[in-house]
Amino acid sequence: MGTAAGMILAAGLLLLPAPVLAGPDPDAVPSGQRWKNAAVIGGIGITVGIYGANGWWKDGFSGSFRTVDEGWFGRNTYAGGADKAGHAFFTYAGARLFTRGFEALGNDPGRALRLGAWTSLGVMTGIEVLDGFSKKFRFSMEDAVANAAGAVFAVLAEKDPRIDALLDFRLLYRRSDDARRVGEADPIADYSGQTFLLAVKADGVPRLREIPVARYLEFQVGYNTRGYEPNDGVKNDPHRRIYYGIGIDLSSLLSDTVFRGNLKGGKIQRGTDTVLEFLQVPGAAARTYRRL
Repeated sequence: MGTAAGMILAAGLLLLPAPVLAGPDPDAVPSGQRWKNAAVIGGIGITVGIYGANGWWKDGFSGSFRTVDEGWFGRNTYAGGADKAGHAFFTYAGARLFTRGFEALGNDPGRALRLGAWTSLGVMTGIEVLDGFSKKFRFSMEDAVANAAGAVFAVLAEKDPRIDALLDFRLLYRRSDDARRVGEADPIADYSGQTFLLAVKADGVPRLREIPVARYLEFQVGYNTRGYEPNDGVKNDPHRRIYYGIGIDLSSLLSDTVFRGNLKGGKIQRGTDTVLEFLQVPGAAARTYRRL
């Protein structure tokens, strides 16, 4: 598994456009801008480190680097694969949000994308490496591959407006009964409360965009697990589920109703669109599922 996963990871990284792999040219970036970029990247790293020290790695670190074959989405894996979907999603969301942040900081779009994608992938990979040295966790090549897949998807969506218009990768979260039962309050670790959704938006299809009602619809497919993590040592009916259904494209609907006139394209609309791009609003879709 380790060799195969490594090959997949390498292939995923090769999908990144050449400018991303090349990284920013220090000579082309003004000194003041470089310092601002470095400060932001350092702040992100410190924030994640503090969070991890108080959560994931509070048991401390060992003196050796250890790995584990966690598997992918199998029924007998420790989280049913929800953790792998989570790694892909959080790397994807981080890359896209960081890209917008670096662009707002004064970087041109290309440099902002390079910085955003590599910062997100670097942070997530760094977390995985530290897991390898921690007493509680192990380094998982599957997690590293999922991180790379999320970064690749983010770059493709940022580079190609057609992909961005057609697809949204979202998280639907509700605190699970398992988390309440064991007293957990960490949404990132509450796998039983997470559902990861890929929304295919009619507004991203030219022919459907012209149909008045259909343009506000989207087809959703998703994945979640229940009964795996968190638990108190006893798994409660662990199972995996595939979701599919029809949802409302709230961004398009709000753009044609609420955000008209002076509000069109303003900060409020942009902020709302950002939230709706990554987080699924409960009740905004009719879905069913098939238990695996």
